[in-house]
This record gives sequence, structure tokens and C-alpha cells, in this order.
Amino acid sequence: MKSLFRAIVVLGVLSSVGLGSVSAQAAAAVKPVATPSSMNVKPVTAPAGMEVWLSEEHILPIVAVSISLPAGSGYDPSDKPGLAAMIAGLLDEGAGDLDANAFKQALQAKAIQFSAVAQRDYLVITLTTLSENADEAFRLLGLALSRPRFDREPIERTRTEMLAALKQDDEDPSTIAEKAFFSAYYGDHPYAHPVDGTAAGLMAITQQDVKTFAATYLVRGRARVSIAGDINETQVKKYIGDVFGQLPTKTPPLVSHPETVGHIGTQIIPMDVPQPAAMFGVPGPLRSDTTFIPAYVANYIFGGGGFSSRLMDQVREKMGLTYGIGSDLVDDRAAAMIMGTVESDKTKIKTALDTMKAEMTRFAKNGATAKELADAKTYLTGSFPLAFDSEVRIAAQLNGFQRNGLAVDYVTKRNALIQAVTLEQVNAAAKRYFLPERLTIVVAGTPVRAAPAKAP
Repeated sequence: MKSLFRAIVVLGVLSSVGLGSVSAQAAAAVKPVATPSSMNVKPVTAPAGMEVWLSEEHILPIVAVSISLPAGSGYDPSDKPGLAAMIAGLLDEGAGDLDANAFKQALQAKAIQFSAVAQRDYLVITLTTLSENADEAFRLLGLALSRPRFDREPIERTRTEMLAALKQDDEDPSTIAEKAFFSAYYGDHPYAHPVDGTAAGLMAITQQDVKTFAATYLVRGRARVSIAGDINETQVKKYIGDVFGQLPTKTPPLVSHPETVGHIGTQIIPMDVPQPAAMFGVPGPLRSDTTFIPAYVANYIFGGGGFSSRLMDQVREKMGLTYGIGSDLVDDRAAAMIMGTVESDKTKIKTALDTMKAEMTRFAKNGATAKELADAKTYLTGSFPLAFDSEVRIAAQLNGFQRNGLAVDYVTKRNALIQAVTLEQVNAAAKRYFLPERLTIVVAGTPVRAAPAKAP
């Protein structure tokens, strides 16, 4: 959970639209081998219910695969949060005739990198291999998805590791704020519980729960696959058939849209720490909304642009209240929000949040300037190619576009969409979404009054 909080503060904008984390000047200076506008991304015929994209490039003998299955934490049973995350941790812990050690040794013998992580909507799997070892890599992937063992020893070991991580998180203000924020913001909706689960939820999970969840959600329906690198369409079709042809054809339902979002006001979680952490958010546009791109650009100006953003200028540079503050447009399938984070001294955190709210009020009322919009476009378009500087990142970016329901040609059209945004559209988005009266704020750490200055 720490990674989400830190990413918003340090990097500003890291949404699924695909951005780099460098300055506009650096972005302009770097010339990747293949730019998004020249990338040849094409759909590949796949079993019904699936979507497969291929970016074929034979410069390096590497194949990278990113797979999203509708098996994220939004599908966790209400009394067993953390089940999807546990399954993600178990996918390389044995499959078919290979126990946990044998499976990992098979991966290591061919230098195959395999990992899985649960998000709110999807379970995302990444696979990277030398092209000469692709046969073995896809064979092991097929075993992991169609014949996972879920033996008792790896389950207990994974449970112990997850519980230890949760215990460590309980001492971190940023993680505590994040968990409490999602709980307050989403209430009874499945997005409310932590992706990594709770101690009670993890303890309640049984071996049968793991097997049932996998049989229900590790399926073909709505599977999204992106493959990049030294591989051709004929090979992709064969591998996809081998891996996914063994999976059930059913399609799980989408996570339902929440009836209400937000718990307007500020919640303080008492903690005796020198630097409280705060998370704040307002409802934002879904990725399918026509206002998404203007709101995305608006957020860059407000809080997503690192040192060029208004929040950093006001809260850090002018007021000296924090080392970092930022916001991001978080676009899950069922709901979206503009979410931000800030850490500050316990004597300054209230002032930092008040300054943030005041800046949000000004932004909603007055909007952006023409220069701010021009600078935002320069960065957002100039940094975009840096998100495609390796086969691994290409596969990951393309898979993110798939999860968001975007078309296969989005990668070549995205910068034109940014350039087409007008100042009127940005200011309309600011007025519509950046509303301080709709803020949900959670602070982990007890604010205190600053000591009065001593008389000279």
C-alpha cells in the first residue's frame, strides 16, 4: 500500500494513460528506438471473450507479456479480503507436477521472470523471457493458470508473509491513511477494503477458498493480453491457444458501480508521530467519460505535474509546509477519483491541507492559464514515449490501455488527444471536478498547534 502513496507524492502523474517521470526538457532530449506514433500494435485473433495485442519488434531477443484477468480484490468475499492478493502470491508456488521449489527452479533455469499482483479490478501477471526460451515460458504460464497446485505449505507461508507485511504497515502513517481513506470513500463497496486484505480476512481464508476463487475467476472471459518483443503473430496465436485454451470460458461480472462515494469531511486517526500523512480525494471522471482527457490535463496542472504543479508551488515552494504533495486521477472500472497525498510536520499538516483546499477553490473558480496548458501539453506529450523504452514497459502500457477499454490504435492517437484539449475544456473540468466541498480527507497522525513564537 505504501507504493501508491509514495508514487502520487514523488512522481505526480503515473496513471494508465502512460507517462514518464522526467522533466519536459529531458523528455524532449531522449529519442526512443520506437516512438508510440510509429509503433505497430495490432490485435491478434484469440479465443472468444479475450483480447490480445501484439507489438512485434526484433531488435532484442526478448519477449514480454502482460496479462490481466478479472480476478482483482473487488471480487474478494466480504469476510475474506486479501484472497485475490494471496492467489497472486501463490501462482508461482507450484503447478501441475511441479511443486513450489521445482516450479521456481524451472523458471530460474531459463531466466524466466514471472510475477503476479492483485489490483482492485484485475489480477495482473507479467512474464519476461528470452525468445529462445519462449516455449518453456508459456508452458509454465499455462500450468500456473490452468493447473495451480495451491498446496497447504505455500498457502501457510504466503499467509504468514502477508500478515507480517500488514503488521509492518500498521506502523506506517501513509499506509494507515490510505487504507482508512478507501474505507471512508467507498463505504460498503468492494473497493473499500485493502487490496492486501486484513489480518482477520487472511486468517479466515482456507485452501478450498483459494481453489474456488481460482476456478471462478482465472478464466478466459475478459482476459486481456499484451505481448511485445521478438515474437510473431503465428507464435502468439499458438501460445495463446496453448495457455488459455485450457481455461474455463465463463465471464465473471464486472464489479458494480458504487451507489455513493465520498465521506465529506476530515477524519483524524490519532498517532503519536512527528510527521502525519494525509490522503484526500474528490470524485472524478471514468475513463470512458468524454471529460476524462481534459480532467487529466487539469490534474497535471493542479497537482500531477511534480514541481510544476500548483500544489507544489503553493504548499512546498511558497509555504514550506512539505517536501512533497501531489494528486493523480485514479480510474478504476467501477469508479474514479482525483486523489492526492501530503505529508507534513504535525504542527503544519492542518495548514498544508487548508492551503490545498484554498488552491483547489481558486482552480475551480479561475481555471488554468494559457501558459499552464501549453506547458502541460509539452510535458504530457514529450514524456509519453519514455513509457515505451523497453519490451516490458511496452507490454505493461498496452495492457493498461486494454484494461481501460481503449482501442488498439490509442497509442498512436493519444498525444493528438492531449494536443486537442482547449483551455475552455480544462477550465470546465476544473469547475466540475475540483470541488473542495466534496473532499474526503483522512489524516494519520495527530495534528498539534505550533508553539507560539518566543518574544525577543
